[in-house]
Amino acid sequence: MENTSRTWYYARVSSTGQNLARQMEAFHKMGATDRDIITDKASGKDTDRTGYQALKGQLLRRGDTLVVTSLDRLSRTKADIKGELQYFHDAGIRVKVLDLPTTMMDLPEGQAWIGDMVSNIMVEVIASFAEQERLKIRSRQREGLDAMPLDEKGRRISTKKGTHAGRPDTPKPDNWEEVMKPWKAGTITGREAMKRLGLSRSTFYRMVKENVQ
Repeated sequence: MENTSRTWYYARVSSTGQNLARQMEAFHKMGATDRDIITDKASGKDTDRTGYQALKGQLLRRGDTLVVTSLDRLSRTKADIKGELQYFHDAGIRVKVLDLPTTMMDLPEGQAWIGDMVSNIMVEVIASFAEQERLKIRSRQREGLDAMPLDEKGRRISTKKGTHAGRPDTPKPDNWEEVMKPWKAGTITGREAMKRLGLSRSTFYRMVKENVQ
């Protein structure tokens, strides 16, 4: 039977102002074409990214291989990294990480457990570092905003250009608790909850996260 498995490559940067060139170059050196490479310019704070979700839901099949330059391209949270790797393992999809050499090796049959053992240890360490780096970045951003003066409406003012910085706080809708109860109980969908609250998807989930903490 003809082997129809294929290799996909995933590149990600955190914002539109950043460049994917270095990751793309690494993949091209491995023989990848642009058609094989899926990209995102989005934060690694979670896995809700257009390109990445297309990979998982439409492109990758059992027996395929996914290549990334580093683990934090999948996510910057330790729980998500481990969860995604477990997902691919269960789905029969091999993940190769360029800066994690043990994932790149093709070990003889019967010795794959050695590579898995070493990789699991390295994943634990690297995922912890990725999460710590994300928390440091958030802390520095928060400190920068806190240091900015406030205008008469309580908004942060950038001292560089005199412009307002950060996203303005959206007040919690009056019917928040009323809508959250059926949503948490699963009797209404997230889309219906957003509609009743009059919130966008990103604002809705941000508020959910803030009110869980």
